[in-house]
Amino acid sequence: MKGKRAVSFVLLLLSLVFAACGGGETAVEEPAAAAVVEVVDVAALPDEISVETVHQIQAQDGVFVIDVREQSEYDEWHIPGVTLMPMSEFEQHIDQLPKDKEIIVTCNSGNRSGQVTDFLLQNGYTNVHNMQGGIKAWDAAGFETE
Repeated sequence: MKGKRAVSFVLLLLSLVFAACGGGETAVEEPAAAAVVEVVDVAALPDEISVETVHQIQAQDGVFVIDVREQSEYDEWHIPGVTLMPMSEFEQHIDQLPKDKEIIVTCNSGNRSGQVTDFLLQNGYTNVHNMQGGIKAWDAAGFETE
């Protein structure tokens, strides 16, 4: 019994020595904090929404993002995955808008998209939202453009 205590004591002593000298330490990484993903109820979005909200929801099945700038502006830069529907041709293509999705309208600064949003709301659409600040605000927020 005394031998077991002596061995236990020696092992304890050695572990203390190694710990004090750093020989027994191993780097233990803290687990990365899980990204907090806020679930957005797209059916409850206000008429005006931020670029951060659009960035968060744009890939959801129930969301359709349109850019109402002209082709030349779109060709310079645009948000990946958006559909171009120039304001100058909008009424000709309005039937292409999905009735079963939330429609987010964007432009360069939020002015034209606000006009198109108002037009759609006045014409019976209830699932339409203007992206505040347009692609300029999108870019300023650091989100990807093409």
